[in-house]
Amino acid sequence: MRGPVVVLGDTLLDRDVEGLVNRLCPDSPVPVLDETSSVDRPGGAGLAAVFAAAQGAEVALVTAVADDAGGARLGTLLAAAGVRLYALPLAGATPEKVRLRVRGRVLLRHDRGGAAGVPGQPSDAVLRLIADASAVLVSDYGRGVAGHPALRAALAATRAPVVWDPHPRGPAAVPGVHLATPNEPEARDLAKTPPGGSRLAAASRSAQALRRRWQARAVAVTLGGDGALLSHAGSTPLMVPAPPAEGDTCGAGDRFASTATLALARGALVSEAVQEAVAEASAYVAGGGVAAALPAPVRAVAPEVVTGGGDRIGAGAAGEVVARVRAAGGTVVATGGCFDLLHAGHVATLQAARQLGDCLVVCLNSDASVAGLKGPERPVVPQGDRGRLLAALGCVDAVLIFDEPTPEAALSWLRPDIWVKGGDYASGGGAETLPESEILARWGGHTVVVPYLDGRSTTDMIAAARAGRGSGGWPAASVDPAEAVAQTVVRSTAKGAR
Repeated sequence: MRGPVVVLGDTLLDRDVEGLVNRLCPDSPVPVLDETSSVDRPGGAGLAAVFAAAQGAEVALVTAVADDAGGARLGTLLAAAGVRLYALPLAGATPEKVRLRVRGRVLLRHDRGGAAGVPGQPSDAVLRLIADASAVLVSDYGRGVAGHPALRAALAATRAPVVWDPHPRGPAAVPGVHLATPNEPEARDLAKTPPGGSRLAAASRSAQALRRRWQARAVAVTLGGDGALLSHAGSTPLMVPAPPAEGDTCGAGDRFASTATLALARGALVSEAVQEAVAEASAYVAGGGVAAALPAPVRAVAPEVVTGGGDRIGAGAAGEVVARVRAAGGTVVATGGCFDLLHAGHVATLQAARQLGDCLVVCLNSDASVAGLKGPERPVVPQGDRGRLLAALGCVDAVLIFDEPTPEAALSWLRPDIWVKGGDYASGGGAETLPESEILARWGGHTVVVPYLDGRSTTDMIAAARAGRGSGGWPAASVDPAEAVAQTVVRSTAKGAR
């Protein structure tokens, strides 16, 4: 593969709520579900990306993400799956699908998030990503990403094989796609196939009509447990039967499309890719469906870190601040760290960072994250107190607490215009060494470094306290907080930086 596999489309937040029903509601004749467990996962294009990454591919997901807690949750889940998120701004709320289940059977599905929002403009990095991909899967769920003019132009121009998984409410595939993968009802709806004849004859007519209309090289109509019918050359289709399989079919179409895309990326023929996809989708259903196929790191993602620190702490608070500033055309600034034993050096960095834009969001390592980075004796101050102290500072607009070792998931969702690091990078390390640089490049952000105040160190403070020494012997600050801005070293992570 010459580049990553790119999945492009609409991502939803799916939640499976398992429970027991032992009684009816007293005020209406409906069952009462007593929840026993719940699992969040990326849905739509996000699920297809997770499946591709779980099969060992390097996967990048181009999708639209809202500035809300659901968007933050998606960022965390995708990072746990090893998927690189290239997020477009999304007006409105993150779409969610909640399935209430009893003994593996769906009792009710609750959709929320409202009408589809309008996806924002892709960055130059996104357009380069599509051009350099080894294969592209368009996973359309009818919410606007697949219809974005700039993305469609990039898809039409790429030399990579393109697989198009359509939706009845979505746009037509771009001309020349290698493979379109509608299911039977989608194909019949999209092709406006009149009733009559056998099932296979109707599927064949639908596939041929779509292949001509979309100028597609091939169309594979998936037929559930019966396999898939491939129209790819001449008038005689290829029928690929499926081995017997029973179980939850949720996500089987995404599994089919992602498997076919990976096969094409490896150089397989379309017929070989469809045969592999049918076998994999059947094994997926027989093996227990999405509940069994979801990678362990995604299943293990803890719920959003919640603290009692007020309305300036958490994903919801951070999302509201960022959305408000972006709507006004302002600049979003973010920084991160453990901030254990908040001291003057921290405050200087935060004050300098806030002066660079119109809001400052602090990405704060949770207690579990700090312990993983610095050892079991840290942090000294728990995350709730650390978050409240930061939120109380006038230069901090919101605090987002994250559990991972790095803030990649938080940054992929927040998409700050400027990421600030405090330290000695300005004196020889070079901002190009920052691990966040590659992430900021996805949307054309900047990395910015401001110097520490000399002599300020949490580790030294802890050591001094344990040794019974005070801090009166610390050297005076060599950099005034206001002067820190003037000493800022800016390294752009993308050409044409703002």
